[in-house]
Amino acid sequence: MSAASPVESRLRSTIRVLRKSPAALWIAFVLVHLLLGFQGLTEAGGPLGDIYSVYEYWAKAADHQAVYYGIDKPWVYPIVALVPMILAGIFGFAHYTGAFLGLVFLFDLIAFAALVGWRRPNRPIDAAWWWIGFLLFLGPIALGRIDSISVPVAIVGTVFVASRPRLAAVLLTVATWIKVWPAAMIAAIVIASRARIRVLLTVIVTSAVIVAAALALGAGSNVFSFVSQQTSRTLQIESPTGTIWMWMAFAHVPGAFPYYNETLNTFEVAGPGSLQAAALLTPLLAIVMLVVVILGIVAVQRGSVVTELLPPLALALVSAFIAFNKVVSPQYITWLAVPLLLGLVTNSLGRGKPFRFPATVGLMIAALTQIYYPVLYVDLYALHPLELVVVSMRNILVLVLFVWAVVQLAGLIRPFAAHEVLAESDSDAWLPAVWPFAPRFAQSDEATTHPRTEEDHST
Repeated sequence: MSAASPVESRLRSTIRVLRKSPAALWIAFVLVHLLLGFQGLTEAGGPLGDIYSVYEYWAKAADHQAVYYGIDKPWVYPIVALVPMILAGIFGFAHYTGAFLGLVFLFDLIAFAALVGWRRPNRPIDAAWWWIGFLLFLGPIALGRIDSISVPVAIVGTVFVASRPRLAAVLLTVATWIKVWPAAMIAAIVIASRARIRVLLTVIVTSAVIVAAALALGAGSNVFSFVSQQTSRTLQIESPTGTIWMWMAFAHVPGAFPYYNETLNTFEVAGPGSLQAAALLTPLLAIVMLVVVILGIVAVQRGSVVTELLPPLALALVSAFIAFNKVVSPQYITWLAVPLLLGLVTNSLGRGKPFRFPATVGLMIAALTQIYYPVLYVDLYALHPLELVVVSMRNILVLVLFVWAVVQLAGLIRPFAAHEVLAESDSDAWLPAVWPFAPRFAQSDEATTHPRTEEDHST
């Protein structure tokens, strides 16, 4: 094999320097957000349509008519989701979409700073680059939904799980009351962490405060209306299960066809057995979640430490939320960033299982999602075969992520041996020695070389 030319060597050296450069990292982060914002504002197909046609409507109802969805009327989202929507219109509605994008950028900025370190990037620099790539591959939908607020809140919550578990629980609970999916992260932490009691009690108290505030404002049963609003929905056209009926419609099976649900502003699909499948998916999702939870509990009982258990457990629960959900929109893919970042950071410091494979699959899922949404979404609704193939591939890869995570969990269930079970004081040798918020760990390269020192076991 011939040696690399001087030009190639210089190029590789430049790439290595840029990859480790804090300035390059932050510039890339800002540029990607500017690019996605510009793309969303100018691209055909309305990737930011929910912001100016739905969120702005709800915010105007609160501002102009004092009608608060989730309080005065039933709503499809948990009650805290209304807060960022109202905040985006606090200075008027002339530039509501831009204000919402600015709010998302601010939340992402805080999460990015928490991820790479508040003063300087340290260990998880490759994970930070991965998140930038994930946003770029996913496209403007990564910024253009209420999910884009819940994701950075969940990232910051995950960052603080080990050092400040109560703060982490508050943040993750607030994120759950924006979109339900962070409940999967809470469940994973409660199972894997020694701080499970503190986390669980804080989640209960925080939720009680949110519900009490909503009831005090007159919400009544509307505070839980998002539950019934979701369970009454049928198969969405890009959901993994809905894809089956989309192919049936493509094959002209009698009674199979996509349609627009005006009430919920979604595209759904009907056909022989679709209503029964939609009804079965909710209990199926619950069963799958229960199985994953049991695997996690058994892994803990068999001596798995939190560093090796938490990332695949979180990924299994979050990916299950997508794979077995009858309602899957493009923005749901943003959820995967949180468990994948957790796995990448943990593995980058020599703890846990390698996460390169699921991280690569995550990037592929993001890219395939942008291919079919937003520009070619009309072709999907029109049953164009290429778009059906793209969506099918994306959904298969989501299932691949779920299966990979479950296999990793199953691999952690070792044959029981009493001498292999860690003492309670040792069972949380985890994120303080892994995640960048631990100053003592970030300051020393030697700590990454010897991850299992006495200092690692402190909390």
